[in-house]
Amino acid sequence: MMDNEVLEFDIGLGGGEGEYDDDGGDIEHPIDEDELGDSSGGGAVATGIYLPEGDLSDLEPCEGMEFESEEAAKAFYNSYARRVGFSTRVSSSRRSRRDGAIIQRQFVCAKEGFRNLNEKRTKDREIKRPRTITRVGCKASLSVKMQDSGKWVVSGFVREHNHELVPPDQVHCLRSHRQISGAAKTLIDTLQAAGMGPRRIMSALIKEYGGISKVGFTEVDCRNYMRNNRQRSLEGDIQLVLDYLRQMHSENPNFFYAVQGDEDQSVNNVFWADPKARMNYTFFGDTVTFDTTYRSNRYRLPFAPFTGVNHHGQPVLFGCAFLINESEASFVWLFKTWLMAMSGRPPVSITTDHDSVIRSAIIQVFPDTRHRFCKWHIFKKCQEKLSHIFLKYPNFEAEFHKCVNLTESIEEFESCWSTLVDKYDIRDHEWLQAIYSACRQWVPVYLRDTFFAEMSITQRSDSMNSYFDGYINASTNLNQFFKLYEKALESRNEKEVRADYDTMNTLPVLRTPSPMEKQASELYTRKIFMRFQEELVGTLTFMASKAGDDGEVITYNVAKFGEEHKGYYVKFNVFEMKATCSCQMFEFSGLLCRHVLAVFRVTNVLTLPSHYILKRWTRNAKSNVILEEQSCDVYTYYLESHTVRYNTLRHEAFKFVDEGAQSAETYDVAMDALQGAAKRVSQAMQNEGRIPISNGKLRSHVLNDESHANYTSACQEECLSQHTSKDDLDTNIRKLLNELEFANRKCEIYRSNLLSVLKAVEDHKLQLSVKVENIKISMKDGI
Repeated sequence: MMDNEVLEFDIGLGGGEGEYDDDGGDIEHPIDEDELGDSSGGGAVATGIYLPEGDLSDLEPCEGMEFESEEAAKAFYNSYARRVGFSTRVSSSRRSRRDGAIIQRQFVCAKEGFRNLNEKRTKDREIKRPRTITRVGCKASLSVKMQDSGKWVVSGFVREHNHELVPPDQVHCLRSHRQISGAAKTLIDTLQAAGMGPRRIMSALIKEYGGISKVGFTEVDCRNYMRNNRQRSLEGDIQLVLDYLRQMHSENPNFFYAVQGDEDQSVNNVFWADPKARMNYTFFGDTVTFDTTYRSNRYRLPFAPFTGVNHHGQPVLFGCAFLINESEASFVWLFKTWLMAMSGRPPVSITTDHDSVIRSAIIQVFPDTRHRFCKWHIFKKCQEKLSHIFLKYPNFEAEFHKCVNLTESIEEFESCWSTLVDKYDIRDHEWLQAIYSACRQWVPVYLRDTFFAEMSITQRSDSMNSYFDGYINASTNLNQFFKLYEKALESRNEKEVRADYDTMNTLPVLRTPSPMEKQASELYTRKIFMRFQEELVGTLTFMASKAGDDGEVITYNVAKFGEEHKGYYVKFNVFEMKATCSCQMFEFSGLLCRHVLAVFRVTNVLTLPSHYILKRWTRNAKSNVILEEQSCDVYTYYLESHTVRYNTLRHEAFKFVDEGAQSAETYDVAMDALQGAAKRVSQAMQNEGRIPISNGKLRSHVLNDESHANYTSACQEECLSQHTSKDDLDTNIRKLLNELEFANRKCEIYRSNLLSVLKAVEDHKLQLSVKVENIKISMKDGI
């Protein structure tokens, strides 16, 4: 045989003692020895002996065989195991009492022994994912001991196994044989740097080597290797991120940043928000988008910005984060940290990608915030999950979009969805069922009652996945990141300054003689006004007809001419000047729809009531000056008060006419009452200069004869008690009334002047801001 022959057999296996212990700590196990034909029935000792087949005498161990080192012996036994079809591990060792050096080793089959279920580290804690039992008491082993010469000799060898052996085409799945060669590592590194994921890399390796069995490792090994690469890269690069954030905070204490855990740890979750982002949130923080779709595939590291929409409809930044992992705990920490940076004021609504982990974290941190999944991400996923349906039925995509976007009620959507899934036989599709169960979080018809700052339900929001487009992509690494990040911020700031300039220095073209259009052109920013103008002009094709009246609220059916069956219902409270439409556009976008504006047209509402002008859409959205309601302009104030009086009187008059025309008797009574009322109104108009005015309205005690009589009686009693003549009293009253009226007029003039000054100050501040930003940009371009 091979007695006394020294074999130089040194294959680099890597790792140390116990590396291939099946009860050890590999993160993922795609296939294990038990899964490859263990006949033991899950841990019991199998009956029967299984011997390696074929002529392997040249490679079979035997007692007395010598090796240059312990590692050479280990490599030889593992190579033998690969050819035979089993996995190995280091079992036990013996040390010298003299110097503690290892003088004896035993290498065993990975199925040797039994798992200790009473082990201290697992006995007292619940195991969430119990591992498969792989040890079945196999006795196959190789023992070696060190000679005085320093060489290692085989002192024992057990050949027989008590379990089935693995065939050659599956042996690469055994743990001790799953090794990534140097050439494979080089190829993985190259493809990973190019942005490829583990699945695509494995496909390339299988093609390169001519089969999975020749690759020598599994996709899990590739994934773990790539993860370790990322961790090593991150340890250096994440420190650059922390250094940058510390520097920014030292330059401006209002720059906020936070690191989850201890900053001295090698890798952490990181969040930051600059002062401008925090200030933007105070103006536009009513609706927020949290976007995790930006990833650098070199690290697979989620870059997650918080964004919103400014007064020009442009995306605006509220903060950013790097998430080392996407666990629920990480998202909870991030949302709490972000909320703290934003002064603890949660948004009205938040939009995220369709993700159950994010959903759970939002419920915990923002219980009162309306959560919406991004509809366009779901549409994109739909093309992937239902690709076979898209290819087979060209009309499916259009019908799917119509069902989601164009249904007007919950009942209509549910009916349309049911028809769609039955028509294409996809009712049992698992992913489709999942998104339908979450329809309240992404289908527009369920979300219209909440503000999301979108101009159209069918139009894609510009803030989702767009703020950093053109700057950060799949190949961006952390060394490049902050340069590109700052460029993106500069670009967005320049676009906002340009929009401010256009709003302040150019006049829009008015398309109607309506005072409401002129009012809106002076209040809204240019882009928002153009959107409002579309709705206002759109009223010309709609007709509003009265459908009901309960005394306080009038219901109108608003529809295009000849399409009354497709009408929208508008409820209008004349006294409060408040209207709600079934389309819920104002609730969703903050702008009045053409249906409400059509009702305003037929009810002679000439200007927008102040409660329908959201400051966040106006040119003064970022101003700290809070103007009084109904005090933007004296003319506007007059129109609003006149409109309220007009509509109230007309509403009451219509009711009076309906009742007075019921019979000849009620007609005569109504006519007498009208003639009497006409005389009193005429008399009131003649005395208007002597009647006190409060906020543009007549005092109530002059509106009827009875009150006037009571007033006169009280004056006469006071006159008698003070022994003053009636003529002197009337003279004093007229004098006081004239002084009061004059004082009221002066107040109106002063208020008008003050508001003009405030408006001029704000306009001047905005113009200065534009000039400063332009100077900064020109200086940077010059440098």
